[in-house]
Amino acid sequence: MHTAQALYHEARAFIETCYTETGKAELIEGRLRQIQADIEQSGYYEHTEEELTYGAKMAWRNSNRCIGRLFWQSLDVIDARHLATEEDICGALLRHIRTATNNGAVKPTITVLKPAVRQRQQVRIWNHQLIRYAGYETEHGIIGDPASVSFTKACMEMGWSGPGTPFDVLPLVIQHGSRKPKWFDIPEELVLEVPISHPSHPALDELRLKWYAVPIIADMRLEIGGIAYTAAPFNGWYMGTEIGARNLADQDRYNLLPRTAALLGLDSRSNATLWKDRALIELNIAVLHSFKTAGVSIVDHHTAAAQFGRFEEKEAACGRQVTGDWSWLIPPVSPAATHIFHKSYDDARARPNFFYQEPPFE
Repeated sequence: MHTAQALYHEARAFIETCYTETGKAELIEGRLRQIQADIEQSGYYEHTEEELTYGAKMAWRNSNRCIGRLFWQSLDVIDARHLATEEDICGALLRHIRTATNNGAVKPTITVLKPAVRQRQQVRIWNHQLIRYAGYETEHGIIGDPASVSFTKACMEMGWSGPGTPFDVLPLVIQHGSRKPKWFDIPEELVLEVPISHPSHPALDELRLKWYAVPIIADMRLEIGGIAYTAAPFNGWYMGTEIGARNLADQDRYNLLPRTAALLGLDSRSNATLWKDRALIELNIAVLHSFKTAGVSIVDHHTAAAQFGRFEEKEAACGRQVTGDWSWLIPPVSPAATHIFHKSYDDARARPNFFYQEPPFE
């Protein structure tokens, strides 16, 4: 819990960095006097729109687990702090989906809703991502995404029901303060999905795969200068391995490596045949091919690693140290073929940043 002194300390660190980097160092002392007076009077202060915008961008720049930080300055920041009803918040989230999707030319976007005031939660989005597929427990096993089972149960307990396919888009679930959460269906026309096919192995069409175009993380807390925004959904674009090597391939997700190997005619009787590796590569080729054919933004892991290298160079030129979580920065396919694998990074958490929150439904 923040004391007034601790809150001012964090505010000062942020304001000094923000105003210095944006060329307004002469305004620092005046702004800090105003913030100190606000904290003394109410135990709280509010960011200006400019502070919010730059703070959100800094949070992306400081995200240790993100390989795509080269583009932190391009983040489109939407200030939605004025919204007070679940219906209005839903409207903002739907606009975020439309704006970020951008007909396939995905735009990095964040929508910032009301912050927690004096540690009291204002808004919470129950979804892990604004768009994600349901997971249903059945007597024959899980249909859909196993990672979504508990959230799907929560949605069904609130009255939502889906058709029961492997790729049912979950509703948005929004909670304001202590009020009961409300769920809202996402209009089908807003959800851009990419059918997955392989350029040279048509047998994989039998899997009938698809994936949504934009990964919009919705359950993390954005912290800027001691202020916690418990609802601030944000997105970049997909790196292909997130879908092909994790979502579709992990054993606790769609677990498609065995079926992919069978359709490719691979010998899976022994690990020594490297059938898992070969199936994994073909799944990733299919994902990249399909997104590019559909005109939807995506990046392969080698290009992403090279972009991260340019980010490191630019940060060094600005006199800033790049922090990172090595285990997340290395791609899940051929990591040793990237420069990241052969380096080490300090995993110190700089602020502003994004932080995990406990799910409200578990």
